[in-house]
Amino acid sequence: MTFGSEPEAEKWLKQVSYYRMSGYWYPLLADKEKHIFKSGTTFEQAKTLYEFDCQLRHLVMTYIEIIEVAVRTQMAYILSQAHNGLWFEDATLFSNVVQHAKTLQNISEEYNRSDEQFVKAFQCKYSDTFPPSWITLEITSFGTMSILYQQLKPGLPKRNVASFFGVSDTVFVSWLHTLVYVRNICAHHARLWNRVFGIRPLMPRHTRRTFIQIPTSGTQRVYFTLAIIRYIINGIDPKNTFGTELKKLIAKYPTINPSSMGFPNGWEQEILWQ
Repeated sequence: MTFGSEPEAEKWLKQVSYYRMSGYWYPLLADKEKHIFKSGTTFEQAKTLYEFDCQLRHLVMTYIEIIEVAVRTQMAYILSQAHNGLWFEDATLFSNVVQHAKTLQNISEEYNRSDEQFVKAFQCKYSDTFPPSWITLEITSFGTMSILYQQLKPGLPKRNVASFFGVSDTVFVSWLHTLVYVRNICAHHARLWNRVFGIRPLMPRHTRRTFIQIPTSGTQRVYFTLAIIRYIINGIDPKNTFGTELKKLIAKYPTINPSSMGFPNGWEQEILWQ
């Protein structure tokens, strides 16, 4: 590896650790066991990968936040209409009583350590264990909320939540799990761009709107998650700019091959990305 400026590289490595950066020059190795770089490799190439990954994570986090808020809203609204505001406490609505108890304990811990003013106001005024779901879900983590949805027994309310987002409840369970997984990667500032995920979101057979048509290298790659985000966001806000922002980001870094993220040839022509 060569350096355009060793003092600048040293300054960078004091900000971003050697170990963290090693994940970005790993793809630049010709011999990964002996740690021998490909001919012509520069430190600046690894730095570019790092900067691209940071901006990709920021973009993904921005839109997952929008999805998370929408999921909270629909679960609270649809399930409260179907049952009551405290539906999440009713073990009969869930497929596994033991798992439901564990999830409820997680919700209780999140609720009790919350310092939100609306929580304190409720606790001062009422003696109930929990406030209604439209309050409780506001302080429930995305991961716990995803598990809560997964554990719901099959039925119309569960299908209606998924239907709002344009897929079946089975697919929506796997997509929620994936979004939580990716959100956690981003929140911990971990490498995202060329990652192969340890989970496998489902490819839907039928969707309300057009999903991806061109075969991909698998649902465990970043591209498929980006497609999930785009599809769901299109249903929430048809005027969203996620696709435009993603294309601009990729164009900004022409040295980075989108195929390393699972992008198929011609992906820009998909109706989903128009």
